[in-house]
Amino acid sequence: MKKLLEGIRVLDVTQAYSGPFCSMHLADHGAEVIKVESIQGEQSRLWAPFKNGYSGYFAYINRNKKGLAVDLKTEEGKEILRRLIKESDVLVENFKVGTFARLGFSYEKIKEINSRIIYASVSGFGLKGPMAERACYDIVAQAESGMMSLCGYEDLDPIKVGPSIADSYSGTYLALGIMMALFDRERTNEGHRIDVSMLDTMFSVMEHNVMIYTMTGEVPIRHGNAGLNSPPWDSFHAKDGMFVVGCGTEKFWQSLCDVMGREDLKTDPRYATMKARSKHYIGDLKDIIENWSSNKTLDELEESFNGAEIPFGRIRNIAECTEMEQIKKRNMLWTVFDPGANDDIVMPGSPIKVKGEDDNISKAAPTIGQDNDSILRELAGYSEKEIEKMKTENIIAG
Repeated sequence: MKKLLEGIRVLDVTQAYSGPFCSMHLADHGAEVIKVESIQGEQSRLWAPFKNGYSGYFAYINRNKKGLAVDLKTEEGKEILRRLIKESDVLVENFKVGTFARLGFSYEKIKEINSRIIYASVSGFGLKGPMAERACYDIVAQAESGMMSLCGYEDLDPIKVGPSIADSYSGTYLALGIMMALFDRERTNEGHRIDVSMLDTMFSVMEHNVMIYTMTGEVPIRHGNAGLNSPPWDSFHAKDGMFVVGCGTEKFWQSLCDVMGREDLKTDPRYATMKARSKHYIGDLKDIIENWSSNKTLDELEESFNGAEIPFGRIRNIAECTEMEQIKKRNMLWTVFDPGANDDIVMPGSPIKVKGEDDNISKAAPTIGQDNDSILRELAGYSEKEIEKMKTENIIAG
């Protein structure tokens, strides 16, 4: 079954998470992604969890890709990359700013090789500015962007969002930028330079919080799970677990009062408007709701809230989510036999569902240098003798 990006070739010169996550989206939808890494393998091959000594972390974000292991510090390795750039549509890299250019692959040099190529970079702080050349991981981007300042409770230290969302979002933004550039190339026949930073990304997903500061001068603070824009919007306890509810409209608030059997709250001036509820929420309205919900089971609450069409959700752990019928029905669990692990691996599927497109994994992540011979022979034009010589000289993985 045809996939949308068949015929697009991507050189993936990335490591860790943000860059591989970007190219994973492209590979999932049919792009031929060639993962270029060192002959020792890239850093995420050492990240947990492991099965038979093989990284599930690496297996997840590098699925559906071909593997080329080459030493780019050698002139021969650089020549391999130059030949592949000439034959590719997209190049993705996430080196620290300046590193790839020092290897001889500035945008200007790459344009000389292939004027139509889309050169896409993701970095911690972007290609310009006083912080541009700093090293970065997700936790740094979450800290520097203000994200951590909004997570947790006011009287406790800031905390990061659990998963590496700076990587996830920036990788996804980069994939979006690549698609826009490919679309424009169809009209202009020209390539583009795309620059996505993890700091910019986190700053852009602050929702209304930046606007609170720019419009009022007020610095937003942490309120745990409470959303004070339209309370009640929070987590609460039941007899047998926890749940969340969101009342983003007056209709939802009115329905919540009905579910609770508290008609009096509708006319109480402390709760009659969103603004009033926000002022009297913490230590007041929240406690009223909590006292009511803590005497109900999750099943009882789910039935009541869903019956009233109020947004409701159980707070589930990963095991519970993985076993959810909804997750399975949406084909959000993909299983593949992985040669590196010598076993089946189950991982999250693609959330982008396209009618008529095959919604399954095509191949496991590559072992180190798995596709060296075919890539170098068929795309880069090397002979078998030249390939064997490069293996003996440790220019490529043997």
